[in-house]
Amino acid sequence: MKCIYYLSPTLKESAQIADDLHAVGISDWYLHIVSKDESGLRQQHLQTANYIETLDLYHSSVLGGLIGFCGGIVLMMIFSATGVFSENVPWWVYVLFVGVITLFGIWEGGLWGVDTENKKLEPFHDEIQAGKYLILIYTKKEQEQAVRKVMADRHPDADMVAVDTHFVSPFSRLKRV
Repeated sequence: MKCIYYLSPTLKESAQIADDLHAVGISDWYLHIVSKDESGLRQQHLQTANYIETLDLYHSSVLGGLIGFCGGIVLMMIFSATGVFSENVPWWVYVLFVGVITLFGIWEGGLWGVDTENKKLEPFHDEIQAGKYLILIYTKKEQEQAVRKVMADRHPDADMVAVDTHFVSPFSRLKRV
């Protein structure tokens, strides 16, 4: 599945795009719009982007978990080498300790992510703040050509700005067109 990004200049154009994409079989589940005017999207009954798409929650949580895991391993090795607590600590205590530190890292990463814009939306931040609408279209391989044809034929004002293999992957790079 791919995520194709289009920038639309107006709310009216975005609503027309949604209607045309519904006609070729793209449901609201696979069509999300990022805008600073969310109330306008709701009034037009358009699907707004969710928190996973707009916030850096997923990426930051995974990163925080990795940092927590590595930190837990390092601390476990230091405690084991120095015998700070005891030299007869069972192995499962160390595993539990690394698990707790990993969960703490995930929690901290999540808190960081809730306060941060999604890394994949950063290239479009200025356009969104200027009033444009970023449309995320999730397409299966067999629907991609139909979506591109509809967008090229009926909506020349909407610019295709990026293609991503899948939006949710926390470490994938965005390919801007």
